[in-house]
Amino acid sequence: MTTPLRVFIGFDKAEIAAYQVCSYSIIKNASHPVSIIPLNINYFPTFTNNDYKSSTQFAFTRFLVPWLSDYEGYSIFMDADMLVRTDIHKMLDVIDGDITRKVWVVQHDYKPNLQDKFLGAKQTDYTCKNWSSVMLFNNSACNALTFDYVNKAKGLDLHQFNWTLPDKIGKLPPTWNYLVGEDTENNPDASIVHFTRGGPYFKEYEHCQYADEWFKYHAEANSVLDKKVVGGKNV
Repeated sequence: MTTPLRVFIGFDKAEIAAYQVCSYSIIKNASHPVSIIPLNINYFPTFTNNDYKSSTQFAFTRFLVPWLSDYEGYSIFMDADMLVRTDIHKMLDVIDGDITRKVWVVQHDYKPNLQDKFLGAKQTDYTCKNWSSVMLFNNSACNALTFDYVNKAKGLDLHQFNWTLPDKIGKLPPTWNYLVGEDTENNPDASIVHFTRGGPYFKEYEHCQYADEWFKYHAEANSVLDKKVVGGKNV
């Protein structure tokens, strides 16, 4: 039997709708089994890293993915504010069995266009900005990412990949992390759409690029076939 591909999605109580649609879009388009795991901060009562005021509850816990995977096989992490428009297993085709890298990311080279993020969070500019929003981990090569290390590390050391060497960071094609409103060119073939400024579930962004597609996935994710639900019962 095919071992399910582990996909960890950042879970934040401020964006529950985002998590639901992101996870559904993976399920809908996957060609083989997937195991979707929410990274909920409540699962880690002893995790106390608050190096800086982050904009999400999973800013640092994302780097626990290899540890949570027992340092075996490959695992994917992604932010919740995303829409997966293709088979997530195709990401593994990109690496083609390469075992020399520890992690693969889209290596964006840009500066954010806005000073603030969604919900008024401060926009921080730093090297490797948004690289960590989609990560494909070679778990066995990431044993430096222990619970204790991630819990004590500086935020920028984590997000700037100072826990590894530059030549151990592989490149994913830009289609695997298309930044809505930030990437200069429209990409109709984007594999993963990233609503990094704010998703369509926020009124300010309800008409942003790919919003119509997001709402279609949202409707499907909350459908119950042709039955009408009343008071929690199908009638």
